[in-house]
Amino acid sequence: MNHIELGTSGENLAVNHLTTKGYEIVERNFRWKHSEIDIICEKDGLLVVVEVKTRNSNALGKPYQSVTIAKQRRVIKVANHYIQLYKREEEVRFDIVSIILNQNRMELEHIENAFYPLV
Repeated sequence: MNHIELGTSGENLAVNHLTTKGYEIVERNFRWKHSEIDIICEKDGLLVVVEVKTRNSNALGKPYQSVTIAKQRRVIKVANHYIQLYKREEEVRFDIVSIILNQNRMELEHIENAFYPLV
């Protein structure tokens, strides 16, 4: 499985996980400028922005550890654009779904409130 296929498979697993947990998917792969939000969903009156990180092993650390401060800032900027564009007024939460996926196993970790907008 190449990098793109791995990422797409991870996002599909994340969507399945979120819908099973009662989240309603609003957008997938929302792009603005050169950045993207993997999944935007709603649950319990919250707008939830989800970054999905998928790797085939944890040799380089857990996938969520690759969501750097710079990546968080990009996701927050795109989320702000989305909120203004669609006039969303809900409280926003930023989650990460971290996935290890290979022939031998699938490990999914959903981290709620994984990061916050920096002031």
